[in-house]
Amino acid sequence: VRAEKNEENGAFIMGRPIVYNSSYDNGCFLETIRSGALDDTDLKDVRFLVNHDLSKIPLARSRRNNKNSTMQLSVDKDGLSIRANLDVEHNKDAEALYSAVSREDISGMSFMFSIDAEEWSDLDSDKPTRTITKIGTVIEVSAVTLPAYEDTEINIARNSQALENARATLENVRKSSKKSVDTDELELLKLKIKLL
Repeated sequence: VRAEKNEENGAFIMGRPIVYNSSYDNGCFLETIRSGALDDTDLKDVRFLVNHDLSKIPLARSRRNNKNSTMQLSVDKDGLSIRANLDVEHNKDAEALYSAVSREDISGMSFMFSIDAEEWSDLDSDKPTRTITKIGTVIEVSAVTLPAYEDTEINIARNSQALENARATLENVRKSSKKSVDTDELELLKLKIKLL
């Protein structure tokens, strides 16, 4: 994320909150967003926040990504990039963020989203992998102090439980069938994981 100014947009922040094919270690497992996961994503109404703080007024907003929105979104081969115009003259929070990004005190981004499709691999290992293949909705994007899910303890706790449930289900399927897990059983396991 970086801060810039020009005559057309005034003060603005540019960054990339979603990066394809880059693994994030959230403590319980590795998570990757596959290329194309944003192809059919709902981006109709996306807010720009700091550190996912929903109690604060958004510093910018994209409504249907139209030219009058204070934030512009762009999906490309690398993921999602944004440009958020900030009202640094009338909004102290916007001014503080612009300063923090300019000084590189804040240098990362993150996002809040829903998942429509995912795949699990290496469930028997200490560090399985969840690959997000389809993002349903992007709710907000944030400039963050600690990017890549590391700042959300409740998310890590929930994901830990999802992983343990997935492993237990896989083990039960293996015990009951006394054979290796076939494709249908893996699809059933994925559906159970998705419900978590």
